[in-house]
Amino acid sequence: MTRSVLFDTETTGLDPLTGDRVIEIAAIELENDLPTGRVLHRLIDPEREIPEAATRVHGYTRAHLVGQKLFAEIADEIIAFFQDDPLVAHNAPFDFGFLDAEFTRIGLPRLDPARMIDTLALAKKKYPGLPNNLDALCRRFSIDLSERTTHNALLDCRLLADVYVELTGGRQRGLELKQSPVAGHTVYARPTNRTPRAFAVSAADEAAHAALLATMKAPIWTKIEQ
Repeated sequence: MTRSVLFDTETTGLDPLTGDRVIEIAAIELENDLPTGRVLHRLIDPEREIPEAATRVHGYTRAHLVGQKLFAEIADEIIAFFQDDPLVAHNAPFDFGFLDAEFTRIGLPRLDPARMIDTLALAKKKYPGLPNNLDALCRRFSIDLSERTTHNALLDCRLLADVYVELTGGRQRGLELKQSPVAGHTVYARPTNRTPRAFAVSAADEAAHAALLATMKAPIWTKIEQ
């Protein structure tokens, strides 16, 4: 299984070089680009005021974050969750820049940029000239946005995980035909960590399939079905 981590941050502003800080981080573990259910989510005391413009984006005020742990207190937890695997984010240079600033502030190494997978760059390549922010992509892929009233990092991660599957063709990965009997029929289902859709094959269809194979010289399907 190929492991990666999809993550998102919320911040006090747009530029870590002028003192803006991370106030929330969420991360979701992926295997073969699909969520495993393991999640990291932390609110962080930024040790500074939060501008009203930033609050309008994510909904957090200074009062929400007083008493939360400082970044230095959760840095090791973030590093342990990230491990050495690829890191997926939407507009990833923004999130990498903020985490790098936080790590540098406490004397820890910056993230390796070679680990970066930027879903915004993927979307721009796939849909050039179209809006490719998270909301637009969710609408394009018919992903439910009803809960997204502000930019909550954990919700954004969950939405982005669905978007990432669509951008990478992940729903087709690991395609296998696996037989199991259902009510007298043979069912072929794709085993994934998502709920599989089963397709019933009637006896007549199986007979027609067998007849077709009989007309072929060494058909590959006979090997698959053994």
